[in-house]
Parts: sequence; C-alpha cells; structure tokens
Amino acid sequence: MTTPLDRLVDLLDLERIEVDIFRGKQPSESLQRVFGGQVAGQALVAAGRTVPTDRPVHSLHAYFLRPGDPSIPIVYEVDRIRDGRSFTTRRVVGIQHGKPIFNLAASFQLVETGIEHATPMPDVVGPEGLQRLEDRMKPYADELGGWYTRPRPIDVRYVGDPPRVAKDSGHRTPSSRVWMRADGTLPDDPLVHVCAVAFASDMTLLDSNLLNHGLAWGTGDVIGASLDHAMWFHRPFSADQWWLYDQESPWSGGARGLSRGSIYTRDGHLAVSVVQEGLLRIPTR
Repeated sequence: MTTPLDRLVDLLDLERIEVDIFRGKQPSESLQRVFGGQVAGQALVAAGRTVPTDRPVHSLHAYFLRPGDPSIPIVYEVDRIRDGRSFTTRRVVGIQHGKPIFNLAASFQLVETGIEHATPMPDVVGPEGLQRLEDRMKPYADELGGWYTRPRPIDVRYVGDPPRVAKDSGHRTPSSRVWMRADGTLPDDPLVHVCAVAFASDMTLLDSNLLNHGLAWGTGDVIGASLDHAMWFHRPFSADQWWLYDQESPWSGGARGLSRGSIYTRDGHLAVSVVQEGLLRIPTR
C-alpha cells in the first residue's frame, strides 16, 4: 500500500531529462496551486544532484514568483554558478508554461570544524500524548473541507493551539511550537532528509502571524501565500525522527508577515534556522 510519505519521496525523485535539467512530477490530488514546500524541496533536490555528496547544503534562499500549476510537471534548470575548493553554489529556476515560477540559490560546503554555540531548545512537552493535526482538526472538517484531516506525509503535532482552535479560544500569541517528523521511514540519503524538512518547513511557519491576530487558514479570514523562504542547515539530522519547530513573528504589515523558525532535534541540538515572508491579505467583506 502506498503511503503519503511514499508519495512525497516519489515527488522528490526528479527525472533527469538533460544535463542540469530535471522534471518534477505533481501529486495526484487536486489543488488550486502547487504547495510551496514541494517546489522548494524539488528545487533543492535538483541542485543537490549536481553537487558532490561530500558537500552538504548549508543554506538556501528562494523566491516564489508565480503560483504553480498543479496539473503539469515543473521543469528545473540548474545553473552551476561556482565550484570552489570549499563551497559550491547553484541557482535553480522552476519553470511552467515557459515562465519562471520559482527561483532558488543554494550553497554547499565541505564539512569543516570550528567554534560552536547555539540558542538552547525551549523547554516544552514532548510529542507523545499530543494529538496529530488531523485528529486535532476533526471538529472543523466540515468547515475546512477536509483539508486538515486528509492523510499527509508529515506527522504534525502542535504544542499549543493551531490557528483555527486559537480563533475560538481567544488565545493570542505571535509564536507557535510544533513537533514534526516524516510519517514513516525515509531512505538513507541525507539529501532526501534535508529536502523533506524543506518541504515541511513551509507548512506552519506563517501561523505565528495569524495567531497574534485571531485569524485562521481556510475560514475566509485571510488570503496567504509564501513570498520568499530562507534556510540555514547547521548540522545533520534525521527527518523521520521527531524535531521541534519553534516559530515566531516579529512583524507584520503592508499585507505581509515575517516569520522566523528554529528547528531542534529531539536531543536539543539546533539543526536548521528558517525565515519566511508571506503575503497576508484580509479580504474585503
């Protein structure tokens, strides 16, 4: 039986159609537009497949240029910007209908040693005993059209309230903490684990903006979309083991919102830092 995680791994297995040109398939489900985390994950796979395996990715910076069409594949063109002694740089453009929909720059580095420090992991309850997102949102399934209750490749468990629950409870906060992990076992390939986290990192990051204003996705309160996305990878990790996504919003305004995220391994090590700006428009009623 094919699981949602199997389908995610299949999405990340790009077809090489020419030197430095790849094609990414789409999920079979019907969506209005392509999920941003999917495009980021696929583009990072394309970049990583042109880089020696001894150089893991350490950062990416991406812009979402146009809504993706979920009915056709995405073609990814990789530009080999630089191959240095320690660092390798790639630029990737995702194309549909002859136009760029996504632009990514990624940097890879040979593993080196140096000074170390990191912000400590927040003291929160563990994921055991917390409800999966689809179970937490079942009371709202009719209102939200089943979006929150369908099977998904990432097991998501909120430490606090998801936006829709907080809307009813009246709890307001510019922060959110979520436990995540791939819902199954991933292949033993570090690039797959990195790309799975890139996929998941776009799932909840803008929540901290909504939570501070009593808004929720899927209710008509707000129209949102990712505008840009940046990630810094600090250390190796396993995406199919629990990791804590600590998220906050320092600012919103001008129909945009800024969110920052820190991803910690279960044993408390800071593994990834994330920053995203998103479009947040309030519909005129």
